[in-house]
Formats: sequence, structure tokens, C-alpha cells
Amino acid sequence: MAEETPVVAVPAVAVAEVEPTSVQDALRIVLRKSLEVNGLIRGLSEVARSLDRRVAHLCVLAEDCDDEGYKKLITALCKQNNIDLVEVPEKAILAEWAGLQKFDAAGNAKKTFKCSCVAIRDFGERTKALELLLSNLQ
Repeated sequence: MAEETPVVAVPAVAVAEVEPTSVQDALRIVLRKSLEVNGLIRGLSEVARSLDRRVAHLCVLAEDCDDEGYKKLITALCKQNNIDLVEVPEKAILAEWAGLQKFDAAGNAKKTFKCSCVAIRDFGERTKALELLLSNLQ
């Protein structure tokens, strides 16, 4: 018979949750968590539809959006349906946080898209970043 090698049990190490230092950092973490659980909505038509149907819990809008009508529509839908609206300074930052980047084999960002608006349908797990963000919105 073949010899059996002993199985060594490796103790599970608890991953320390990252403590957000600012609201922008908390927003970045919350967007990543919602992207992981497929709870992030991207694109004007889908975001507008989710805001109108009251499916979204939070909407994020870029301040440097080119089209004023776009900003007015999203702002009005958020106000009408009592959905929280958070503004970020740049479209490129929002696109990076929303996962709209292409990477090469080495892991470097090859192409970054721009995104003016995203909505969160599902936050994923409750984290300290989410608590900080929600407490700041109150």
C-alpha cells in the first residue's frame, strides 16, 4: 500500500477589515463591494431606470459631467424618489472605482473609461466603510 502523508491543518487567519480614512475612501470600498456582489448599476439608461423604479439605494454622480441635462435628470430622479446622491470630483475616478478599466497581462491599467453615474442596488456585506458612508449621509 502507498504511504499516506500527514495532512497539516493551517489555521484560518482573519483578514483585517480596511479602516476608511475619509468619505471618498469609504465610497471607493463600498463601490468595490457592491461590484463583487453584482449590485452596481452603470450607464445612464440603467441608472435612470433603477432610480425611477426605486430599486437603487444610493446614486453616485461625477461633478465634471459634460451634459447639464444628464446631471439634472439624475438629481431630479434622486430627489423625487428620496434616494441619496453622492458627488465625486471626476469621471475617471468614478470609472476606476466602478471597475471600468482594462488591464494588461502585467496588471497595469491599459485603458480607463469614463463614467458619469452609477447606482448601488446591493451593498453586499456590511462593512465599516458602509457604516461611515451612511452615517455621513444622515
